[in-house]
Amino acid sequence: MSLWAIIPVKPFRRGKTRLAGVLSEDEREILNLSLLGHTLQVVKQVNGIEQILVVSSDTAVLALAREQGARTVMEDGNPGLNMALHRATMVAQMYSAQGVLILPSDLPLLSKEDVTRIIDLSLEPPVVVIAPDRRNEGTNALLIRPTGLISYQFGDNSFFKHCNQAEKYHLPLKIVSSETLGLDLDYPEDLEILQQYEQKQVNL
Repeated sequence: MSLWAIIPVKPFRRGKTRLAGVLSEDEREILNLSLLGHTLQVVKQVNGIEQILVVSSDTAVLALAREQGARTVMEDGNPGLNMALHRATMVAQMYSAQGVLILPSDLPLLSKEDVTRIIDLSLEPPVVVIAPDRRNEGTNALLIRPTGLISYQFGDNSFFKHCNQAEKYHLPLKIVSSETLGLDLDYPEDLEILQQYEQKQVNL
């Protein structure tokens, strides 16, 4: 059953504005560039993902994605994240994708093992697999197999909303919680946690 990874990405210079108090605009741009590169490199190593599809309104984002062998979808206008993901999913379906893995590009500790674990839990569809953020509020990964089982609910409390949808439609729901999957970079304290984690790895 064909599985596509869909990676939504904000423009490099507009992403991570909540880090403006600790990082300059240039530093945030470099961070966003590095995070996307890391995400693409990890996902490319994972068996079971047929294609990677990056959706963004930033031509620099799309150019980098294509250099890494990903397909791209240019956002038109300002559709919002959930509509952009819906459109990207329709593109994937046009190429016969039967499942999608929505993966944000701001997971600095994401590993091949994380993604493989999510996929392994989806081998008996229908199924929804969700990885929450470390606060159990946001959604850091969402696998839907087959596509279209639930609608996208990214935004405030998206983890609860996605779980609620799966339960509403009586779909098998699997939750993946881990230190590496749970860390996204939204707030200055997240940067501190990343630095502490990296220092701990150095000392091992």
